[in-house]
Amino acid sequence: MDQIAAKSEMSKPNLLYYFRRKEDIYVALLEHTLSDWLEPLRELNPAGDPLTELARYITAKMQMSEANPKASRLFANEVLHGAPMIEKFLKGPLRQLVAEKSHVIQSWIAAGKIAPVDPHHLIFAIWAVTQHYADFSVQVDAVLGRREDSKAAQKAVLEILLRGLKA
Repeated sequence: MDQIAAKSEMSKPNLLYYFRRKEDIYVALLEHTLSDWLEPLRELNPAGDPLTELARYITAKMQMSEANPKASRLFANEVLHGAPMIEKFLKGPLRQLVAEKSHVIQSWIAAGKIAPVDPHHLIFAIWAVTQHYADFSVQVDAVLGRREDSKAAQKAVLEILLRGLKA
């Protein structure tokens, strides 16, 4: 806690006023990270063009993962351990947001604007692909034999994910 207080440029008593335990800081960090990551999903516009909206979302997710790979790996590690610290967030706000945006995707499908796919699994696929480049950057770079060009990766991911959605 002393090191955290020093890095935060606050006194330890002030830090302890807001966070009683290190675990409380960890949960706050994870929830803040998730809230930031979910903002582009929240902004998915039901009235917008589906492919444009999804491309914007996918691009934002890849940029966020690239900008903060440590947070991405921290979240992945929490989930791999069963998400004991953020289970309430996952089953509450996250579940509600995914249900809402799945409904938007389903409305696009019903209107014939995109191909029929399971909206939940589309969201999962977007999460998996976009975070892969942060969580497994060592693997990506090793396979490619070079540092991955983020713009090229974004272009490839957009092509792969969106081609299958064209109505």
